[in-house]
Amino acid sequence: MKDQKYKILVLSDLKDTLDSVLKNTISLSQIINADIEFFHVKKPTDIVEMESQLSAMRTINKEHVLMDNKLRDLLEPISKDYNVKINHSFSFGNIKNEISDCIKECKPDIIILGKKKSKPLSFIGDNVTNFVFKNHEGAVLIAAGDRLKPNTELSLGLLNNPEQNINLEFAENLLANTNRPLKSFKFIDKSNNYDLDSNKKTVEYVFDKGDNAVKNLSKYLAKSNVNLLFLNREAKTSNKKSASLSSEQKNVINMVDVSLLFSNRKQPIHISK
Repeated sequence: MKDQKYKILVLSDLKDTLDSVLKNTISLSQIINADIEFFHVKKPTDIVEMESQLSAMRTINKEHVLMDNKLRDLLEPISKDYNVKINHSFSFGNIKNEISDCIKECKPDIIILGKKKSKPLSFIGDNVTNFVFKNHEGAVLIAAGDRLKPNTELSLGLLNNPEQNINLEFAENLLANTNRPLKSFKFIDKSNNYDLDSNKKTVEYVFDKGDNAVKNLSKYLAKSNVNLLFLNREAKTSNKKSASLSSEQKNVINMVDVSLLFSNRKQPIHISK
């Protein structure tokens, strides 16, 4: 439903990829018609050391004011630049517990995480990415690079997935706002025969599975100007509590410098053409 309002939750550690994350977020919010919630968590041990309880409470109260001001200073300029409202909140506590509570309260349709340049598959904290993938059934976007930004055309690529099986609540909005033809990328076993898709709405790129498959994918994503690549997650089943990322998907995250949009973990949503 194109008129439906969606909700985006940004989880950030306020590190060096914040500008890219925010531009990815605003771009997606414009495309799918979504409100933005920005959330930051800080461990209490990062604020107070060995102090009395009273002194620790005073330090935390002071930090609340400082953090609120810091978030306003970070978010308001870009919010004004693109005329987009960004609600923000933060908490002090166990990172996973606080994120879990935030997800339950916010009920986002999509969670956005930033990808650090310095460390492969390391985002806003150790194991936080896997935690989000296992505990959030909606879509997840890994923001990377500067190709996806506000007021620019969406160029959507699909990895190992047909257009009619894009498993997203907001798939119609996404497809209605992307350049055509779509770009479809597939990894295949070279021992199997494969017939190229004759669908004129899609340009297809096929790569033999192997050590260089993801590296070749990265090159062709740049050549074809794709700024958002869609991947399907494994659907949740009754005997499998939480499907996480495959090794192939982890390699794509580590080696591809383009934002990645992962599907819902619910049963597939079939889109009519």
